[in-house]
Amino acid sequence: MQVGTRDAEPGRVVLAPVGEIDMAGVRQLERALDAVLDRPGVVEVVVDLAEVAFLDSSGVATLLRAAAEAVGRGATLRVTNPRPVVARVLRITAVDILLGLPGGDADGTSTVEPGWRRLR
Repeated sequence: MQVGTRDAEPGRVVLAPVGEIDMAGVRQLERALDAVLDRPGVVEVVVDLAEVAFLDSSGVATLLRAAAEAVGRGATLRVTNPRPVVARVLRITAVDILLGLPGGDADGTSTVEPGWRRLR
């Protein structure tokens, strides 16, 4: 797996992984996320999943860890453009909303607020 990085605007960085985010390739994504989060002045990290063909639980865990780390640093992390198979993994693991994707209903609406929240 490869991970491209580009600055979209000041404080906003886009990561574009290509391939499969699984146990074999997750280390590259982790390193790229850590490098971006270590940059001074980063307020938003966008992970563009358009070229990701597969996402397993190790990839989900990596995205969640990075999102939590971003929040701890006063930034946000969100994912965009997942392929249907990747979007399904994010939806069935119930992390789609946490990672900034519109949630769950067939019409694309959601009754859940995006972002981190405390579970009751």
